[in-house]
Amino acid sequence: MADPKILIVGGGGREHALAWKIARDSSRPAVFCAPGNAGTAQVAGNVPIQASDPDGLVAWARENRPDLTVIGPEAPLCAGLSDRLEAEGLRVFGPGRDGARLEGSKAFAKEIMASAGVPSARAARFTRAEEAMAYVRRQPGRLVVKADGLAAGKGVTVCDTAAEAAAAVEEALIRRAFGEAGLEVLVEERLEGEEVSVLALTDGKQIELLASAQDHKRVGDGDTGPNTGGMGAYSPAPILDEKQWRTVRSEVFERTLSELTRRGIVYRGVLYAGLMLTADGPKVLEFNCRFGDPETQAILPRWEGDILPALLACAEGNLERVRLAWTPEACVCVVMAAGGYPGRYDADLPISGLEEASALEGVVVFHAGTRLTGGRVMTAGGRVLGVTARGANLREARDRAYGAVERIRFDRAQFRRDIGARGLQR
Repeated sequence: MADPKILIVGGGGREHALAWKIARDSSRPAVFCAPGNAGTAQVAGNVPIQASDPDGLVAWARENRPDLTVIGPEAPLCAGLSDRLEAEGLRVFGPGRDGARLEGSKAFAKEIMASAGVPSARAARFTRAEEAMAYVRRQPGRLVVKADGLAAGKGVTVCDTAAEAAAAVEEALIRRAFGEAGLEVLVEERLEGEEVSVLALTDGKQIELLASAQDHKRVGDGDTGPNTGGMGAYSPAPILDEKQWRTVRSEVFERTLSELTRRGIVYRGVLYAGLMLTADGPKVLEFNCRFGDPETQAILPRWEGDILPALLACAEGNLERVRLAWTPEACVCVVMAAGGYPGRYDADLPISGLEEASALEGVVVFHAGTRLTGGRVMTAGGRVLGVTARGANLREARDRAYGAVERIRFDRAQFRRDIGARGLQR
């Protein structure tokens, strides 16, 4: 397919990374990003339609007939945007509403895992606070409390004590801090080990695993402070050995896909497994129905060759024709966030040093929460930039990424200084 027209839905760091990679394809695609950000504007045409506006997106697609639509965020996937676009006769990379429930409902994901025999944490579901708190008091170990629905990455509370778990239950079921997303909660045993992310492409039948990555969820160094959408990532994750890799493929991805198929759900797109490597082997913490953020920023620079053939193959159901290749280089992404994130933060702050940082060897700066105002790049979100670098090894990639971070300035910028440190310790 020569000169294909590609629409990417979303406006964060993941979508900038996708636009950057797709724009480099040998087929010379025309890339559009809705709504995009100041970074996507450098490699794509920004379309002023929000990812939360399915009617506007469908109308644009109906008029412009993209050869492929790649849906970045989870919310439009869970709302059924893929189904609507496919009903227009358009190719879509991203599961339909039924498949996206793996992320949209943690209770549904647990049901799928239990039916499929996918290793995961022991859990119980509650809609009544008093029942959940009674369950919490009976548990001998540490717990995790999860809002069932989408809560912008903020619905999971990792608890050290029963009192913290009870407070998390109260926050969701009594104070309704997460709205409808928290009308049901899961109370899970807290798994111990190290986290790793594995993403797979699937056309509903075949599976191609992407390079491994390790995310850093807590806002502070040493995994301290509240959970965030992710403060950085690196790829590959050396903690995942070949035996565990085979286990993850067979016991997580193949079993899950088989169970979805048994239920009549054709899942096409990315299936993301957040894993805990426990003493008993890999166990699933969560499923996501889309590319991870910031894992995508650390994975895509390592993808050798064109990406569009694989995405199109998923949409068309012929992934068996595709084989993925990865550079042996390492890649590190350091998120620069607004001061106060993941709580309240200021926006519309000018950013300087982007050109200087981007000129460094192996570095690309992915924009997340940015906008152009009068020709100047300004902050526009909690996670502002994903400063990413490749290197011959993890140490070189990390040094380059932090060297670029030091050249970028905006008021009250915060970032972790230990992204990739665990990988180096190995």
